[in-house]
Amino acid sequence: MKVTAGTIARTIILIVALINQTLVISGREVINIPDDNIYQTVSLLFTIGASILTWWKNNSFTNKAKEADKYLKSLKNSENDPNIYGGAK
Repeated sequence: MKVTAGTIARTIILIVALINQTLVISGREVINIPDDNIYQTVSLLFTIGASILTWWKNNSFTNKAKEADKYLKSLKNSENDPNIYGGAK
């Protein structure tokens, strides 16, 4: 189950509201952050996270990933080589 940016934004808004209520009860100044700013920030963080994840998944950086790419390439090459299967697949 995926958590949406809206769910996280609403959760953050709830937390800010609870903190504000606690500040009001204790007689301190409240936090004044518009809801749209929180939603936009959470959306930006999700976009950045998704971009990094997609970029990372499609590029092999670790040694194990590079070895796996080589292995996959060798498997694909062996499927196309008729000599491996005696000319019949």
